[in-house]
Order: sequence, then C-alpha cells, then structure tokens
Amino acid sequence: MAPATSRVAIISGHPNPDGQRYGHALVNAYAEGATEGGHEARIIDIARIEIPTLRHAADWRAPPAAPDILAAQEAIAWANHLVVVYPLWLGDMPALLKSFFEQISAGGFVMDHRPDGAWERGLKGKSARVIVTMGMPALVYRWFFFAHSLHSLERNILKFAGADPVVSSVIGSVEAKDGAKARAEWLVTARELGRTAT
Repeated sequence: MAPATSRVAIISGHPNPDGQRYGHALVNAYAEGATEGGHEARIIDIARIEIPTLRHAADWRAPPAAPDILAAQEAIAWANHLVVVYPLWLGDMPALLKSFFEQISAGGFVMDHRPDGAWERGLKGKSARVIVTMGMPALVYRWFFFAHSLHSLERNILKFAGADPVVSSVIGSVEAKDGAKARAEWLVTARELGRTAT
C-alpha cells in the first residue's frame, strides 16, 4: 500500500518525442492525477535524454557519466513509487528503453553484487506499476503470448532489484479505429491511478 504522500518517478518509455503519442498522454494523465492526489511526481522522458549504449563489461561495472542518466538515477532514488509506461514493439519494450534500464543499472545502482556474494537491491522499499500499450488485444497478449516481455521486466528487473509490489496494466487495441472511447477511459484510469499513487 502506498504511503499517504508518495514520491513518484514516471518513466516515459516511448522513444518518439512527439507529444501526441498515446503513451505520453498516459504519462501526463498519471502525473496530473498524482499532483491532484497530493503526491510529488517527476517524469523521466527517455525520448528527450541522451542514452549511451553499454558495449563492454567495463561499461557495466562503471557508474554512468552521462548527466541525463545521473539525473534519472537521482529521480529513481528519490521516489518510493515507480511507474513505467511503454509501447510493445516487436513483442518487447523498445530498444531505447532497454538501453535506459541498462544505463541506470550500471555501476551497481539498481543491483550490486557484494563481495560476500549477496545482492544489494537498489529498488528495495519501492513499489512499481508497469503500463504497456499495444496494437493487439490485451487478452491475446496475456493469454496467447503469456505477456512475456511484461513478466520479464517485472520479474528480472523490478522485482529482482527489490521493488514490491509490482503491478501492471495492459492496454490493447490502442490503434483500433473504433477505440477512441476505450483510449479516453484509460486516460481517466491512469489519472485515478496517479491520484492514489498505485
């Protein structure tokens, strides 16, 4: 359960900086709802920051030097609730979002293997919500494709790094011609989730 007043870091995972993308509208609705609910919210928009690529083991071990990544780490450290919003591309999160997670994890910020063999979990004490948008129906993604990429993010990154609880919202058929009503309803839902910081 979220505290009475939460600090929310919202990761906007759509690589396209065009503010007209539906994912950006969901992020803004959640952030506005959080503010209305008396919470603090910061948005990390991956489309508007420089995200270098990790290429070598040394890159993984070294703390990141890029100012945008350091600012993102600071926002994540500050938050007690994380929200990740992204579109499903080729059955997974966009490559730029994956690079972002690699960058913020570098240097042991998210997960650090201590000399005694134990893991230091950098997201411990934080809750998280993942919101995924896609062209296919949500039911098909969950039941036919077993929500593979969503479960991978939840289990292998967020939960492994200590976030708990981690909950998800899957929004399907976002490009359907007759889907305007459903898209509008999801914006209302995102705003309500923001109000309660859940």
